[in-house]
Amino acid sequence: MAALNTFPTFSSELIFPSNSQKLSIALSGLRRSNLSIHNRLRSIIQDSAFAQHVASDIGLPLIANERCGSWYIPPDLKAGSAYFKSTDGHIGQWSFSLRRLNLHLLDIVAQHEGCVIVDSTRRGKSMPDALSKTVPIWCAVINSLLWGNERVFLPQDVVAPSERAQIQKRVDGWVKDVEEALDLDLENLRSKITKPLRPVWIIPDDSERQVSPYTEAHFSVVCCTVSHRNWGPEASDNGYVQGAADDSESWALGITPEMLWAHKEALLNASEDDLPMLVQELKSTISAHFECRVTLVRPTETIFIGTLEAIDSTSFDGIIICSDRTHIEVLPHSEATKSNKTLELACGKGKLGSRALRNQLQHIPPFIEGLSSKVKTPKLLFACPTGKDLSAGVALAVLCMYFDNG
Repeated sequence: MAALNTFPTFSSELIFPSNSQKLSIALSGLRRSNLSIHNRLRSIIQDSAFAQHVASDIGLPLIANERCGSWYIPPDLKAGSAYFKSTDGHIGQWSFSLRRLNLHLLDIVAQHEGCVIVDSTRRGKSMPDALSKTVPIWCAVINSLLWGNERVFLPQDVVAPSERAQIQKRVDGWVKDVEEALDLDLENLRSKITKPLRPVWIIPDDSERQVSPYTEAHFSVVCCTVSHRNWGPEASDNGYVQGAADDSESWALGITPEMLWAHKEALLNASEDDLPMLVQELKSTISAHFECRVTLVRPTETIFIGTLEAIDSTSFDGIIICSDRTHIEVLPHSEATKSNKTLELACGKGKLGSRALRNQLQHIPPFIEGLSSKVKTPKLLFACPTGKDLSAGVALAVLCMYFDNG
């Protein structure tokens, strides 16, 4: 009698329905383990070494493409921030943002003859769209405005010829949008940027590529992707997480880039279970350090930005609070928030907070106008938990609406 074939011949024989759920749970647990906070922090520090190597090798300052880029640059090496969104480089959605002009970068580029913009990207990509397309679009529009040179330089191994052609066709339209919407002092910009901008790309997997930032023909804008490309699943690279800093609101427990670099050893040495308590202790220390911090926005004499702890109705004619109700209720000066001198804009932090804020902005004009009917030039405090996030944006909006160049 022939022996029965005991070897499975179908996938259903390998993974029985009754065990499928168990396998799925096991794989999900393995993935979560690899994406642990410790693995993310270690990956960030590992990738940061590449950014620092690039800056040292070519001698240009490091610029963080916010918000992800700030995680990879120690605060003492960070020369500035940029705001280039990947969505402005997505296929079919290419755009030059009039809201994110990044003109402040031109001062840094002029001073150092270039810069290094740092960012990362998630698993499976070699560089984020922000660096492969949004920054090149920005360079092309600036070059066209200043020098009449509309050519877009894009990484050939990332952007296909058809996409390159479609982006190139749109440059003239973006330039016209800027000219019609904004009154830029082009002569002043030309006096700083004496040569066209040229994007250059560098990634860890191609770190042998030679970058020569100083040329007579252009200023180099080095687009540095710090994350190593991982082709396999998250669990396949010894705990390394590509683009580990991305979407930090969902995993960081309140850890910030500044906290990471100031308390790196403590955070890495703490167990995963002890991290939440440690982070709370560190946040309390930081909050005490920033207690009652108030900054005057010059050249005005009446616009101030501060932390929530700085709220004092006796020192200001009006107070605009950018925070959620939970923060407001625990304020030591909470009585100040109940006066008619105070406007509470209910919004949290991060991306969700900024979206909620847009729905709250409509309440600002009647509040400011009510104060102005009592005081000719009211002294205003804009407050948020850090004193440098949403409060700064609202203060800028008020400056644009109610102040002129004089």
